Amino acid sequence: MENTPEYATSSEVRLVLIGRRWSGKSSSANTILRKERFDCGRTRTVKAEVRHEVVEGRDLAVVDAPGWSSSLSLTEIPEGDKQRFKLNASKCPPGPNLFLLVIPIDSAFSAENKTTVEQHMKLLGEWVWRFTMVLFTCGDALGEKTIEQHIESEGEALKWLIEKCRNSYHVLNNKDKTNLSQVTELLEKIDQMVWNNNGSYYKVDEQTLRILTEKQQEVAKRAKERQRRAEEQRRQMMTLITEEMNPIQKLRVILLGSRSVGKTSVGNTLLGFKDQEDGKRTAHSMVQRGFVDETEIVLVDTPGWWKGFPAFDTPEAIKEEMKTSLFLCPPGPHIFLLVVNADASFHARHLDAVTTHLELLGEDLWKHTIIVFTRGDWLGTQTIEEYIEGEGEALQSLVEKCGNRYHVLNNKNPNDGAQVTELLEKIRGTVAGNGGVYFAPDEQIFTAIEEKRRRVEEGAALRKSKVKAKRNSIIGSRNKLQELRIVMLGQKTSGKSATGNTILCKKVFSFSQNQKCSVEEREVAGRRVTVIDTPGWWKESSRCTEEIDREIVRGLSLSLPGVHAVLLVVPLDLTFSEAQRVALEEHMNLFDPSIWKHTMVLFTRGDRLADKSVEEHIEREHHTLSWLVDMCGNKYHTMNNMRKTDVSQVTELFEKIEEMVAANRNQLFCPDIVNINLKVSDKFIRKQLKQVLKRRLEKEYRRRELELMTGFRDKLLELQEDIRKSGASAKPKSLIGDMTKIKAKGSSSKKKDEKGKEGNVDTKIHKEIEKLNMQILTLKHLTSSMDILVPDLKGDSPAPSIAESWSDQDIPTSNKVLAWLSNLQISTNMDNQLTLNFSQVTSGYRSVLPGSIVDE
Repeated sequence: MENTPEYATSSEVRLVLIGRRWSGKSSSANTILRKERFDCGRTRTVKAEVRHEVVEGRDLAVVDAPGWSSSLSLTEIPEGDKQRFKLNASKCPPGPNLFLLVIPIDSAFSAENKTTVEQHMKLLGEWVWRFTMVLFTCGDALGEKTIEQHIESEGEALKWLIEKCRNSYHVLNNKDKTNLSQVTELLEKIDQMVWNNNGSYYKVDEQTLRILTEKQQEVAKRAKERQRRAEEQRRQMMTLITEEMNPIQKLRVILLGSRSVGKTSVGNTLLGFKDQEDGKRTAHSMVQRGFVDETEIVLVDTPGWWKGFPAFDTPEAIKEEMKTSLFLCPPGPHIFLLVVNADASFHARHLDAVTTHLELLGEDLWKHTIIVFTRGDWLGTQTIEEYIEGEGEALQSLVEKCGNRYHVLNNKNPNDGAQVTELLEKIRGTVAGNGGVYFAPDEQIFTAIEEKRRRVEEGAALRKSKVKAKRNSIIGSRNKLQELRIVMLGQKTSGKSATGNTILCKKVFSFSQNQKCSVEEREVAGRRVTVIDTPGWWKESSRCTEEIDREIVRGLSLSLPGVHAVLLVVPLDLTFSEAQRVALEEHMNLFDPSIWKHTMVLFTRGDRLADKSVEEHIEREHHTLSWLVDMCGNKYHTMNNMRKTDVSQVTELFEKIEEMVAANRNQLFCPDIVNINLKVSDKFIRKQLKQVLKRRLEKEYRRRELELMTGFRDKLLELQEDIRKSGASAKPKSLIGDMTKIKAKGSSSKKKDEKGKEGNVDTKIHKEIEKLNMQILTLKHLTSSMDILVPDLKGDSPAPSIAESWSDQDIPTSNKVLAWLSNLQISTNMDNQLTLNFSQVTSGYRSVLPGSIVDE
């Protein structure tokens, strides 16, 4: 009997190649088509392109899609890129039979790569996986290994990807174009998948296609209008340039922007400097000078802030350097160039970050500011105006703040003199539009910086001397320990895992957000070192979960008979705020107070200090950081995870730990895990109860507010009836007292009529009654909704109260409620039932919030 094939050869196959930049998509497409149909090498694919060829009896339609960047989150991907990615499938109608997800073998597929792939595939919908095959490139990098051995050795991230693709994968060696069998085998696998999918294909939903197409058309329309406005503005500004200003003899320019957006590259491109970038971060505001044609340029480069983080989260040292830049180009800058990278998203958080940082320098700077978009090569065929309009309101708002002044640069093409000439013209035009006036900095800023620097230096010297004296007093009793047990605690993204790898001199901990503790040990500097990496906690305590807290606690039980050191990991490139202090203290309070004797602050990202000492950083920052260092007995150490080969920083850490152990008389920290878990339970019971009580109080407040508004409306109705009966038109004075009781927004109906008498009192009262009816309906809806959210707290408990020291006039009601909640004494009785103890809060609840918490 003749064997029948498991699948039939497809006469037509439609493929879309997707993946990150430089993964080998275009080269693979050429290998599959057996012709050089797509540009390869250093030319980036800027838009989806389709090519057709007949290969082994199949009519192949291959779409080469633009590669994605290394963004880890959908929120970091430009809106236009996301839309175009969704539309890739429409390039080979009616839709692709298969997506070939290109993964190069010669680089690791990490947890971060997994996140990137997963985020992009979400844009296509969960069902896309049944139409996806992993196409491995750089097959020559396998050597003697099979692809299956490579998958097993790579780790969980790559295994996850293969499973998502239902074990569909293939390897290509694009360097060996003569090996036709590798394409034959791929086509057979594709036929098999098409057969398994019953000949179906991936199709963009018609409604989605229509919406995306309409969006792109609307963006293109608005982009043309913005471009027209910008060109008109530019022509008008150029007419303002007088003979004395053309050319301007000297221009003073300051570069501003977040980290890694290309500020330094912009400066070098503008000044015509080449091959001067060393890849180092700008740590100080620095001045460079040069000439562009006949104009002398004084250019100040400044340190950047973390993208998407407001000025509140930026270390004081960086903010001081930004302010100092104003005084490095006296008497003041003509222009600020605000640098924004065009290869990433720009949303509300980025706008807040830009605004809060720039306004540190003064609110008047916006009329002196031009936005310079970098990574112009990433735009491809898209115009900068389409990027601005496509990104949304946040970016549009920023451009408008800058008076619709912007420019795009491709720093990878510094030889393009036209882009620099055009930027210089826009700078001159802006200066002319400001009447040649420069931005004059406030001298008090400089004075304040200098005074603070003196205080910081004095405080840092004192702290350093105390640390030295303490270490000298212990150094004689310090013994080199043959074994060290260390546990790492800290907030998420603080650098715990990276620091654990630096301590052990090997990459053993994953950088992804771990939910479980990890234990690794290794011989380092003549010691057997065990490091326990714990899950990080959230900065916002409201996001903390009981499961994570229990896992953090478990980490301290993984080393018996205890740990030598608890390292509290704190990054140097973000400020240590009050919210972070609260979250940290909340977790440290789960343990016995003696934990502080065994705890050391471990500062990460030591490269951010530049030439400043860590002591200066501590003294310059918010007082919460010095509080933390003091709580740890002035024990701290700095690690630079960029210098992994520098064993001296690890050795010094071990010595400090040994000194701490000596001061603790060789006792290890061994917590009572059972007792700590009870504290965790108690913490989350309290948290849950406070939420319930908060909701209950809000409901009671709404009820009382509704009662007052209803009463006031009824009085207005009575008054209206009296007026109608008597024909009176005088404004009653008796209402004034009642009106002041209404705290709800818009509840007061007393307004001065600045335009004279308009209409009669009856009409005005009628309007106010209508407003009150609307507000009463809204309040009734809110109150009824809260009945669902709030459990009934009926019972015999006495009404709670507010501490005597609180003043109704000084503290808002909401703050008093929260303060009262935080002072509730929650405990259990003999039957292990939850009880509230109001003995610590003694008076005045009714004076703060009308009505009782207990239902009447």
